[in-house]
Amino acid sequence: MRRITNADDLAQAAAALGLREPRFQQVVAAQGLPPLRLAPEGMATLLQIITEQSISLKAAAAIWARIETAANPHEPQAILGLSVADLRALGLNGAKARAFHGVAGAVQSGSLDLMGLRHLTEAEARAALMALPGIGPWTTEIYLMGALGEADIFPAGDRALQLAAHDLFRLRAIPDARGLAERARKWRPHRAVAARLLWLHYRAMRAGA
Repeated sequence: MRRITNADDLAQAAAALGLREPRFQQVVAAQGLPPLRLAPEGMATLLQIITEQSISLKAAAAIWARIETAANPHEPQAILGLSVADLRALGLNGAKARAFHGVAGAVQSGSLDLMGLRHLTEAEARAALMALPGIGPWTTEIYLMGALGEADIFPAGDRALQLAAHDLFRLRAIPDARGLAERARKWRPHRAVAARLLWLHYRAMRAGA
């Protein structure tokens, strides 16, 4: 399957993945299946993911709440109506504020059709997002997985995934993005489910710490 859009898809992919890597079966046995948590396609979701880059989810949620109060994040003109200084005052750093303007400007001009990405190949959708200033691999991969439900996306640069893989697979060192991406190659075409299971394992690690 190219996309995971419901609980049955998730269960089917997790079962297939577990046959390739039994330690994922251990995660499911201990924690159950991970939540799917698909987000709505569109500008607001992409902007929220940008907000979450490199900070805690708690901090990101506080910043996002201020952004939603200041402007409608679904409307490009509302975001463009806030200056970089305004966005920084809401809690974004300069790079993220400029990325907000880049996304809103591209949506407003029609050069970025977020609702049309699902009709492109995964490679085409990835290229369309990464052409924007401030949009890197992590943001792109989280959007493609979380909003479009792409089944074979794996954000190897995600620190939580690296820490979870280190613990689950009893690795000698915490893998970097390149090393984790290489390990994930054998989980194709279900890498997005592998990521969800590793995030689930990470949450269990944190809860038990």
